[in-house]
Amino acid sequence: MLIAHPTVSRQLVLQASPSIEAERPLPRPREANTTCCSALFRKNYAMLAAVFTAGFAFEVGFNNGVNKWWDNHNRGRQWKDIRSKYVEETGEDDE
Repeated sequence: MLIAHPTVSRQLVLQASPSIEAERPLPRPREANTTCCSALFRKNYAMLAAVFTAGFAFEVGFNNGVNKWWDNHNRGRQWKDIRSKYVEETGEDDE
């Protein structure tokens, strides 16, 4: 008994019946993706600049987000919050 691979048997069925071929969805056009990639990453330095810029922007955004979360989570326990209780403000220099 000869058993065909499912992909091969599907291809044979598709070749035998054109109605099934018509039901298959058409591939999506990749013109926008190709245009974007070819415009931005045609040269190595452009891709390198895009990667470094994206990395820098992600780092700044991530650090700001984590710092805001940390300050909110530890409100009232940090030195900047309790400094006024322990330090007397004077207008004179103690030299």
